[in-house]
Amino acid sequence: MFVIGLLGTMIAKNIIKVLISIEFMLLGVNINFVTFSTYCDGFNFDGYIMTLFYTGIGAVELVIGLYIFYLMFQKKKSENIERYSEL
Repeated sequence: MFVIGLLGTMIAKNIIKVLISIEFMLLGVNINFVTFSTYCDGFNFDGYIMTLFYTGIGAVELVIGLYIFYLMFQKKKSENIERYSEL
């Protein structure tokens, strides 16, 4: 999942696709947290707690990213990343 998100971030020209690819990367990290918590640490729930924390941070990151995209879209009227080179 992380590699799919990484490739999507590098290849995509649409800002929405880049934000979705970043969420795929976060999902890959969350899957690793849960997996290692299950197999390596049977009684503690540290991996699950980190997953919940990381999911909350991912949701806030997505909302802020969409708001910034909304402000940029009002100015440029395009969702193509190449139009936003001055950032």
